[in-house]
Amino acid sequence: MDKVVFGFLGTTLDAGFNASRWERWRPTVSLCQQEDVLVHKLVLFHGGGKGDLLKLVTADIKRVSPDTIVESALMQIEDPWDFVEVYSALHDFVRRYAFDTSEYEYLVHITTGTHVAQICLFLLTEARYFPAKLLQTSPPRRGGFPETGEVAVVDLDLSQYNQLATRFEEERQEDLSFLKFGIATKNASFNRTIEEIEQVALRSQTPILLTGPTGAGKSFLARRIYELKKAKHQLQGDFIDVNCATLRGDGAMSSLFGHVKGSFTGALQARAGYLKAADDGLLFLDEIGELGLDEQAMLLKAIEEKRFFPMGGDREVESHFQLIAGTHRDLAQDVRNGRFREDLFARINTWLYTLPGLKDRREDIEPNLDFELDRIANQLGKKIRFNSDAKKIYLQYAMAGTTLWAGNFRQLSASLLRMATLADGGRIDVQAVELELQRLQQRNQHHASDSSLAVAELQHPHWLALKENIDSFDQVQLAYVIQVCLSSHSLSDAGRSLFERSRKEKKMSNDADRLRKYLAKFELNFAQIKEW
Repeated sequence: MDKVVFGFLGTTLDAGFNASRWERWRPTVSLCQQEDVLVHKLVLFHGGGKGDLLKLVTADIKRVSPDTIVESALMQIEDPWDFVEVYSALHDFVRRYAFDTSEYEYLVHITTGTHVAQICLFLLTEARYFPAKLLQTSPPRRGGFPETGEVAVVDLDLSQYNQLATRFEEERQEDLSFLKFGIATKNASFNRTIEEIEQVALRSQTPILLTGPTGAGKSFLARRIYELKKAKHQLQGDFIDVNCATLRGDGAMSSLFGHVKGSFTGALQARAGYLKAADDGLLFLDEIGELGLDEQAMLLKAIEEKRFFPMGGDREVESHFQLIAGTHRDLAQDVRNGRFREDLFARINTWLYTLPGLKDRREDIEPNLDFELDRIANQLGKKIRFNSDAKKIYLQYAMAGTTLWAGNFRQLSASLLRMATLADGGRIDVQAVELELQRLQQRNQHHASDSSLAVAELQHPHWLALKENIDSFDQVQLAYVIQVCLSSHSLSDAGRSLFERSRKEKKMSNDADRLRKYLAKFELNFAQIKEW
């Protein structure tokens, strides 16, 4: 098929008005001298200010390639370095141009024009606005012919582009590993969550809400997101980590939004506040559900408008921060109970991710051991490792379905720290593990008894009425199910805990549906239980 080439007139590279111009490499003219690329038509973009050069280049092309049709295309571009202006002009052109891919092969010459023009040509070709391949010309190598140079054709739909895509995917896998601290996690649900968080973190400035039990790693992940975005030059400011559970009364307002001097008794100096400190950085509000309603109202304004009033101030302060919020609470239920503002919940709930507790990621316990031990080694100043038998015994207990891990990864880290501190010669042996398992079992029993007591002391009228109409056997079983529901973040979370062993024997399972049907036998549902 005949070839049609689109390209910009090179006001510098194509220039030259005397006879010596034939001794120089001129990309647009040399393009039409290539034996391997016979150009039927050359559509030459220009800004209208180089009429003499356009005429000369056109005449030189006629001289070296008489059969090539040169068609000039005037681009209404005042500033060739303005991306929006250049892209818009080229976009308007391709929308009007009558492409006929059945008759012609189209090429886009990206050697001439400003860097902005070359980028715009690439993007429009990649997006298939130009149904074309890229064409790049370059000066001849030493000993070549000055007037011809070299030419390369790049098909963005074929292997060369796939190689680039492979490189991008490798970089993305590096980012995913970074978010997971380089730990080769095996939990499929957690890995899918991290994959989407990586995409959202690098493509959006919208607030992210991380939920999950205490100790599941929300603050660690928030800091890692910040470090990733800063490494990609998306943030310049600091990471500000705020535990909202520690903020109370006027101190909460002052801590978050700052105050002016003299705004209240004891305000001897002005204070910027956490939101201002996070300007151009990332603000992590852990346990955001603990904020009072007044603080929630001011926070909503700060998120939406990037402006807020410090306490006692009459001038607004600006702060452009990325927000990540964390909570172990069910904020949707808190909204229904009037404890959390519905408008703020809607604003921070665009991207909601639930981090599972350790009991729901037992397959990730082993890969976390070495990571935690390396971290503890830096803390203690000595290298720590398990004996093989000791590690086997510890993992057997840690991964057992009866081990609650109420404190999640924080509890696992504390357990390893205790053993590492007492380890002689940096080796955790069987005796050290057995002593630690005694400690963990005591805590496990204490937590289980506390949970059972909570169910036993439950005085909700629905439960008391229900007990009167069911057998003692069903009471005991249902009491345990209610206990699990009360300590679980969601219906699926509770289902995974209750049916963990049977799930492993099935190819497909729906734990949430099994639990839903069980509760329905007693005219109960998960939402009702969470309100008790």
